[in-house]
Amino acid sequence: MLTIKDLSKTYDNGVKALDQVSLEVPKGMFGLLGPNGAGKSSLMRTIATLQEPDHGSIMFNGIDVLADPQALRQRLGYLPQDFGVYPRISAYELLDHLAILKGIANSKQRKEVVEGLLAQTNLYQHRKNAVSGFSGGMRQRFGIAQALLGDPDLLIVDEPTAGLDPEERNRFHNLLVSLGEEKVIILSTHIVEDVSELCPQMAVLASGKIILQGNPIELTEKLKGQIWRKSVAQQEVENIEQHYNVISKRLFAGKTVVHVLAETTPDGFEPASADLEDVYFSTLNAHRSAA
Repeated sequence: MLTIKDLSKTYDNGVKALDQVSLEVPKGMFGLLGPNGAGKSSLMRTIATLQEPDHGSIMFNGIDVLADPQALRQRLGYLPQDFGVYPRISAYELLDHLAILKGIANSKQRKEVVEGLLAQTNLYQHRKNAVSGFSGGMRQRFGIAQALLGDPDLLIVDEPTAGLDPEERNRFHNLLVSLGEEKVIILSTHIVEDVSELCPQMAVLASGKIILQGNPIELTEKLKGQIWRKSVAQQEVENIEQHYNVISKRLFAGKTVVHVLAETTPDGFEPASADLEDVYFSTLNAHRSAA
C-alpha cells in the first residue's frame, strides 16, 4: 500500500505543481488521469524520490519515503515520460549495464535476469540491436524491462502509451496486465482508454489537486441516465454550449458529436451510455467552472 498525505510542491518559478495531494494506492493497477500540466509528472517524480516536496508525507509498506529515499529506491521501478538511451549500444548490453547499477553483481544471475526480462517484454530476438533504433513501442517495452530490474514492489509508468500506434499500445497493455496484482503499479496518463481498460482503481488530478477518486465502473454508474448525445454541424455547437452543459465534443464522419450532462432529455438529443471519458470530462468541467 502506498499512502500519500498532504503532498505539496511549488517550483522556483512560482508554479504550484502539487496542492495537498492525498491518495491511498493499493496493490494492482492504479490509474492517475489528468490533462497535460495537471501535475502528474511532478507527483510521479516526487514518489520516485527524484525531487522533494515542500511538505507532506509518503509511506510505502512501512517505509517513510521522504526520510529514507534509498530504501524506497531498492524496491522501485520507474519508467519516466522521457526515456533516454545511449547511442550504438545493444539492448542486451544496456540492460546488463543497468542491472549492474541496480546492484545485481553476480554475472550468472545477471545474465538470467537480463535474458528473462528481454523475453518477458518480447525483445529477446532484438537483443543485439541498438535501443536507439527501436520503434516507440519497442523502446517503451525496453523501458518496462529496465524498470523491472530487481523485481520491484512499486512500479511507476508515466505516460507510457503516448505516441504509440494501436498495435503497440495493445501489446504494451498486455505486458502491464501480465505483471500481476502483487505489485503497486501506478499508470500516469492523459489517455482515458488506458485507465478504462487496465485499472480497477483511479484518480483524476487537475491543477495539482485530486478532484476525483474511485472505481471506474462505479464512477461511470453514477452518470447513468444523465448523458445525452447529438450529431450536429460545427456551426451549431456554440448555440448548444450556451444552453446546455456540454462535457465533450468529438468529430465523427464529418459531424460533431456533442455529449451533454443533464438530468432530463435536452431537446433533440438521444440517450448515450455513460463511459469513463464522460466521467473524466464532466469532472474536469465542474472543476474548471468552480475555479
